Amino acid sequence: MTSTVDLPKISADAHVDEPHDLWYERLSVDLRDHAPRRILANDAGGWSLVINGSPIGWNELSAEEAAAKEAERVAAASPDVRLDMMRTDHINAEIVFPTIGLYAWDIANPLAGQSVCQVYNDWIREQIGGHDRIKLAAMIPTWDVDMAIAEVERVAVDPSVGGLLLPLVGKPEWNSKEWEPLWGVIASTGRPAVMHQGSGHDMIFYRGWGSGTANLLATQSMAPRAAALLSCSGILERHPDLHAVFVECNGGWISWAMQTLDYYYQAHDEIGWTKPKLAELPSHYIRHQIHSTFQDDPVAITNLADTGAECLLWGNDYPHPESTYPESEKILERLFEGVDIDSARAIVGGNAHRLFGFDESVLKDIP
Repeated sequence: MTSTVDLPKISADAHVDEPHDLWYERLSVDLRDHAPRRILANDAGGWSLVINGSPIGWNELSAEEAAAKEAERVAAASPDVRLDMMRTDHINAEIVFPTIGLYAWDIANPLAGQSVCQVYNDWIREQIGGHDRIKLAAMIPTWDVDMAIAEVERVAVDPSVGGLLLPLVGKPEWNSKEWEPLWGVIASTGRPAVMHQGSGHDMIFYRGWGSGTANLLATQSMAPRAAALLSCSGILERHPDLHAVFVECNGGWISWAMQTLDYYYQAHDEIGWTKPKLAELPSHYIRHQIHSTFQDDPVAITNLADTGAECLLWGNDYPHPESTYPESEKILERLFEGVDIDSARAIVGGNAHRLFGFDESVLKDIP
């Protein structure tokens, strides 16, 4: 039986909950109304998330509950709280993503979008940067390619930055020639592009009965779609040092995507429909340069014989409600029963260590 208890573990998916007025306070007056922010929607309480001046959600809380949540949110963006979480959940390190910031790519005003990304990147580095056990996903403004490249170059000099956060859906789509210079710059930094589920597109695909659960499946379906564009377009072939990590998208889809893309690539190649011609089948590029994080995905583990272990990373999604914290150790023990030790070691920590540039020392013990 494989035990993950003594294996180094790195959460490849963790979050901060930004202060509700982070961008409103830090942006110039002319851009404030474009920024994402949480407002206390009425005297009875309840946070409403506002984007482009319009509310997009509602959490019904009393005023006291809302104030307590805000205090908890701010406290979690501190090194001491992060390290305490690691000790409790028996993990060695983590890479941290925004929460409200994931809506930033919905902002209509390009200058506001750029500023929102820069404000977050500066704030998160002030809060928890400079710690060997914490890597940060820096938000990259993709309202145009020059803007994106400038921010990549600005943040990539900081060793705290472990990944470069792009929206899962590009505008234009990621296989557009417009983005080609960006892929080269990202590859040259040694950091992966990271794309979190739900970013860059409307997550409400359906309404009515069953839509809540159905929308989550539809949202995660954006990962194989993006993987198809990156692998079949030749982007990954042209940039062999480029890696893309799909965050909180699970991994059961990877085997299906490999098989499906290979089948149609070969079928179309026989009748001259395949453009561009690739040196390898699409599955080759997915296996080696595409990665996806999961919390509890037994299908991804079952499919290891098809996918290999290189494309999977585990994350606890702390502090979100669907997080495996503080029971991650039990969940990993169940998932990896019967899995070879080398695959388990890679998935629970080794792949994240390599991709995000953690120092070797963090693998030796928990904080």
